Amino acid sequence: MLTTLREILVPARENSYAVPGFDCVEDVMVRAVLETAERLRSPVAIMCLEGDLQGNGWHYIPGLVRAVAPFHDIPIALHLDHATNLELIHRAVEAGFSSVMIDGSALPFEENVKLTKAAADLVKPHGLSIEGELGHVGGADLEATGHHDSIFTEPEEVVRFIEETGVDALAVSIGTAHGVYEAEPELNIERLRELNAVSPIPLVLHGGSGTPEAQIREAIRNGICKLNIFADSRIAMARGMKRSVEGFTRPDPLPRQLFGPIQEEVARVAAEKIALFGSADRV
Repeated sequence: MLTTLREILVPARENSYAVPGFDCVEDVMVRAVLETAERLRSPVAIMCLEGDLQGNGWHYIPGLVRAVAPFHDIPIALHLDHATNLELIHRAVEAGFSSVMIDGSALPFEENVKLTKAAADLVKPHGLSIEGELGHVGGADLEATGHHDSIFTEPEEVVRFIEETGVDALAVSIGTAHGVYEAEPELNIERLRELNAVSPIPLVLHGGSGTPEAQIREAIRNGICKLNIFADSRIAMARGMKRSVEGFTRPDPLPRQLFGPIQEEVARVAAEKIALFGSADRV
């Protein structure tokens, strides 16, 4: 069943677990994640990035999730990830998303507040929830052509940002990065404790792929209520694709032979994250 991000993150904060947020591309990923989440009775966020929504992607991916959500007896948030302008927020409302993330983290504080508040004012009348970002989670871009430094979230800015923007969830920067890590990260858990102590809303951690499990557990114990996963899913797809190619026994393989191993590998990652985040049996 389709629901908002706020409705699945508030119980997560109250009960000290985290909801997995999976950036998904096409139906193989969506089906693998949703069927695994339902089997394990976990709430989940299916997230979409702008680059995967180009052209008819705005209809295919969110349209698929909206169509299948009623057939899954778990809470599902359909979430636009990392929108950087209001045009994308407008399109998300029109496309039927149940929540959005507006990312003004690369902007100065006042400009971030202005952009985030404008996005919140746009989506709230339509019943959508909204996630903002304060501080900046760096790392490699999706094409691996550039790298951005992280800027830690400052506790003294959190309350003002939330009060002035009206966001329902806040992505914070404590040492994770987007993409594949070149070296093991070291999360600043003490900074997270400070952020959680002053924040009246659930906290989100981007760059969850590749972060050591012990650090993830500690982050969840100290207030993280959603972790975003994409790189680990892409790695899983590559494993599945390799299995598919190596397993060909005929020149015209059946679709289930092509896509089955990919779906299995993505489902395996989804199950691992649900177990790690403590979201199983929370429905």
